[in-house]
Amino acid sequence: MTVLQCSRCSATFEQYPPLYKCKKCNELLEYAYNFEQLSEIKLDGSLTFWKYRSLLPEVKNVVSMGEGGTPLHRAERLAEKIGLSKVYLKDETRNPTNSFRDRCATLMVSNAQDLNHDSMVCASNGNLGASLAAYSAKSGLTCHIIVPRNVDMGKLAQMLIYDALIEEHGEIVDESVERAESLVKETGWYQATAELNPLAIEAQKTIAYEIVEQFGVPDWFIVSIGSGGTIHSIWKGFKELQALGTIDELPKLVGVQADGCAPIVNAHLRNESEPIAIPKPSTHALGILVRNPLNGRWALKAITESKGVAIAASDSEIFAAEQEIARLEGIFAEPASSATIAALKKLAYQGIIDKKDTVVGLITGSGLKATDVLQALAKKRKTAVIGLELSTKEKILHMLSGKDAYGYELWIKLGKTMTRAAVYQHLNDLSERGLITAYEKKGRKYFKITKRGQRALRAINELKMLI
Repeated sequence: MTVLQCSRCSATFEQYPPLYKCKKCNELLEYAYNFEQLSEIKLDGSLTFWKYRSLLPEVKNVVSMGEGGTPLHRAERLAEKIGLSKVYLKDETRNPTNSFRDRCATLMVSNAQDLNHDSMVCASNGNLGASLAAYSAKSGLTCHIIVPRNVDMGKLAQMLIYDALIEEHGEIVDESVERAESLVKETGWYQATAELNPLAIEAQKTIAYEIVEQFGVPDWFIVSIGSGGTIHSIWKGFKELQALGTIDELPKLVGVQADGCAPIVNAHLRNESEPIAIPKPSTHALGILVRNPLNGRWALKAITESKGVAIAASDSEIFAAEQEIARLEGIFAEPASSATIAALKKLAYQGIIDKKDTVVGLITGSGLKATDVLQALAKKRKTAVIGLELSTKEKILHMLSGKDAYGYELWIKLGKTMTRAAVYQHLNDLSERGLITAYEKKGRKYFKITKRGQRALRAINELKMLI
């Protein structure tokens, strides 16, 4: 039997809906299993994410795009340069949208369908938003993504092409997460933010399952850390395999952060059990730019339990590693992933990792998502900020150019893709600018486009022809 269990008071809850906080003590929840019942399970078939379905919370409707089963490359040239014998790279760029977050997307979108949701929302600084947008498009769900001001161009381009509804909120993802949490309380949308849905941990633990099948248990496993959920997922995966009797040993974990944003590394170095929040975090590796990691305590526990280490790397070291991975192994990794190799080099030079040790580094996402290669989409990026706001106002003007309408009617015509309060805010904005006017009819407030509004609509149409 699978239940959600509190990591502090051990209270248990039904596996669905996927709550992330204990109702009794407000601590984080995660899924727990009866391993005696699971010990008889045989995992047959090809190496894919859904091969491990019996070791995940129950799913009825599977929305899959062929995720999982990603390659484990032996990085011989890279190892030789660093002075090690056996280095492997788990290449998650080979997933459908080029990142490890496709594992989360397939599980959460499947669960959203099981629970009969038609809209989902997530806060993301990149990979998760791109993954959920794609899987939502495949399943016909409406996907709302809250992004911070600092977001990689390639990831935003993916969200746009998959037709997600994008809202910009906050400078970094911490603030976007708060916005996503409040939106679910207001709308009842499915919560797909990784930090706020324990299914993300379950999805990502399958990386450890695959590595054991592909190689066995390495001496060291290196993971970049943002919110802390990924390294906890990997540790959970290895520990579950140990509980099932599949493996006897466990790897030492290395958690890596950027110098300018290292709340977990700083806490580990000071023997603290809680991450130390960074007032003004800064790094160009946007995938790990998190001020106050919600899963930080779990990450610290995983590093300590595994007898591992936490280490920070500078942006210059990270970008040098990015080029080395590409030049020596033909893998184009995003900066957040490249931090694993920057850390490996430092630990090897310090003698913490021995020449004979086996090492696996997790490459979470593609560098194509995080560079200026896609600068041609800069014009599209600018419209993303105008994005939802301009397109919604334009749609309202188009509707009113056909016939007058009241607020609720407009909300229905817009497909209920936002709250009614948001629609009325757009109407108020248009009214203040003199683009529409209002009048009473049969107890309802109707809206009508003005001549100025008609001129504005024509101007928008002409502008589109020039873009």
